[in-house]
Amino acid sequence: MTTTLRRFEMKRLYEALDGARRDRELTWAGLVAEINKPFDGTPSIPISISTVKGMGKKSSVTGAVVLQILRWLSRTPESFLSRNDAAPLDSESLPEPGPGRILRFDTCAMHAAIDAERRKRRMTWKEVANELPGFTESMLNNLVNGPLIGFPRVMLLSQWVGRPAASFVRVHRR
Repeated sequence: MTTTLRRFEMKRLYEALDGARRDRELTWAGLVAEINKPFDGTPSIPISISTVKGMGKKSSVTGAVVLQILRWLSRTPESFLSRNDAAPLDSESLPEPGPGRILRFDTCAMHAAIDAERRKRRMTWKEVANELPGFTESMLNNLVNGPLIGFPRVMLLSQWVGRPAASFVRVHRR
């Protein structure tokens, strides 16, 4: 059984972000300051203006960056999948971590879910990689070492296991 995978549209995310920035009459520096507000009091490195401004031209962006942007937009990762006109499901909503906390992907949990689905389908890691564009066996197995994964790849994995991306998001504490 092959899963139909929809593409995460990075350019559409960028356009939504830029539109919200203009609607709120923010400069790029003002936008990034708002996105980075949750980083206050954490050891994590805030997102740079150049990273945010350059997103529209990139095919891949670090998951941690996209999660903070989605949080700021109050949007789900699935809302930027191709051919998605459906209203977001509650299960797709990102957790609200509170002040001084940021969102990260739990790549160990993602690996465990992929492995469980792989076993259920009686597939080898190589067969799984063949169903996931841009992945190799090694990349899939290295998820257990985490912690970083980028968009759009993370969306392929969550779709393959049939779970919303938010189910793999954890609150990063100091």
